[in-house]
Amino acid sequence: MGEFTVPHQRLVGSRIREKRLDRGLRQAAVAETVGISPSYLNLIEHNRRRIGGKLLADLARVLDVDTSLLADGVNRETLDQMRGAAATMGGAIEVDRTEELAARYPGWGALIAAQARKIATLEERSRILTDRISYDPHLAGSLHEVISAVSAIRSSASILVGPEELDQDWQRRFHENIHTDSVRLASSSEALIAYLEAPEGVLEQSGSPFEVVESYLEQTAFHIAPLEEGVDPAVVLQQSELEEPARSVLSGLLQRYAADVAQLPLATFEKACRKHNYDPAMLAQTFGVPLPVAMRRLAQLPPNNGHPPLGLVICDAAGALTFIKSVSGFTMPRSGGACPLWPLYGALSRPHQPIRLDVEMPGRNPTRFLCFALAESIGPTPFDAPPVLQSMMLVMPDSPEPVATPHPVGVSCRICPRNNCPSRREPALRGMGPKTEL
Repeated sequence: MGEFTVPHQRLVGSRIREKRLDRGLRQAAVAETVGISPSYLNLIEHNRRRIGGKLLADLARVLDVDTSLLADGVNRETLDQMRGAAATMGGAIEVDRTEELAARYPGWGALIAAQARKIATLEERSRILTDRISYDPHLAGSLHEVISAVSAIRSSASILVGPEELDQDWQRRFHENIHTDSVRLASSSEALIAYLEAPEGVLEQSGSPFEVVESYLEQTAFHIAPLEEGVDPAVVLQQSELEEPARSVLSGLLQRYAADVAQLPLATFEKACRKHNYDPAMLAQTFGVPLPVAMRRLAQLPPNNGHPPLGLVICDAAGALTFIKSVSGFTMPRSGGACPLWPLYGALSRPHQPIRLDVEMPGRNPTRFLCFALAESIGPTPFDAPPVLQSMMLVMPDSPEPVATPHPVGVSCRICPRNNCPSRREPALRGMGPKTEL
């Protein structure tokens, strides 16, 4: 599998060339200014020579850009959010120039990404409130109670103000009815208002239970240190302070995490990962554990111990994503339909058969990943009932020289430039034409 390298780090030369051409500078002039030969600069620009330190700083100064922009490029998460915003809003948007916009104006790029996140959060809150109003049986019962009390008060009042004279005894009875129904109305109204006012933090945790749990896990970089040290999952769950139903989702995840730790203790597993170059199949065979256990443990490695960035995605048999751990350059949308070419979905048609696949994301500087996918049954399968399948995909940066030609994949059809893709569900946004096809 080779040594793992973050893909965009191999494209420093490409970014140097882009910035030089943007500024209309000749290769020979730039090379002379920084004190190297034009041929050496040419090798750098074609990513055939590594560059760093003083030379990178000198080139950044000549090209009038920040050194980090050449070294790291545009933040992939920002690009994904900007493209996702374009896919959501539609219209005449030049999606193929997203990276150029973010590189030239990083502040505006970050603002667009932040606004896209805020809009998504507000839309999710709106959806939650709409669902509560439309489908919540408790709310429907509360509204019925209010309407019933109002109707009773109106009926009694109409009799009292009617043309027929009532004796004092009947008047007293109707006044008592109005008073009783008024108290019932006040109580029902207060209960309804209290129910409609979401408790503190509920809307802040808006989204599906899976998204709430992922947001919580992001704070730990998906590495739960207390569980690695043998702390009871119930204690960690209590400290999370999550509300139901996210709490139930997290409970199951913590139990599974603790069981994985028991099978593959961190210290032993880390040594084996480096020895076998993070190959999940080799690790599963070495420890005699199921492949999904090794895949999950790889995604649970601590981020600051020199391990490569590793993503993990899990979906059910319908393709609905139930868990996402993203890495730089890789993301999958929960809504709107992800690219069907990911091996995560291909594994569903081949249960219990492990799939290893090099994939390549579209773009001016294509990002490559090595994916391991496997779909397996969950729980016992009774007679005359279909198995409950779950598909899992481990995502890691590919080696600089993939063994096979990478398979093209994308994020979603609306922002994918591959117009000749047979799996395309809908046309791409304007600006994603043939000139960007890869």
